[in-house]
Amino acid sequence: MLYAKRKRGGKAKTKASKSGGKKKARNKKSSPKKRATARMKKVTPKRKARKEKRPSATKKPAIASDETFLGRVTHYFPNVKAGAMIIEKGALKVGDIIHIKGHTTDFKQKVKSVQIDRVPIHQGQVGDEVGILVKSRVRVHDNVYLAKR
Repeated sequence: MLYAKRKRGGKAKTKASKSGGKKKARNKKSSPKKRATARMKKVTPKRKARKEKRPSATKKPAIASDETFLGRVTHYFPNVKAGAMIIEKGALKVGDIIHIKGHTTDFKQKVKSVQIDRVPIHQGQVGDEVGILVKSRVRVHDNVYLAKR
């Protein structure tokens, strides 16, 4: 005896009973997704033409020969117009003239105040992260140079 069993897709599947009947052979249809990909032509990606290397657009900032690198700006506090910087070479004292140079920043000023953790100090050493009052906005990664008097 044959009986029908419904699949989720709604098609009936026939099976043979125990009495010795044979199963019906049926052709399996591939899913529409597989057929679509089988018919599609394989496309190899096009290679882009190699561009000639140009000289680098970023150049080291031009500084005066009498200036020595002091450190980099790490933060700016706009409400008090102060900049935090880390001293990488040399020392920074109150009264020194510094040159702050960056992508959009370029000015010189006299150091009026130097602080570490809100405590005024007279001199900052290598490795100190100090705060200084600045007359204009400074940006992170601006270079700070010590100008000779």
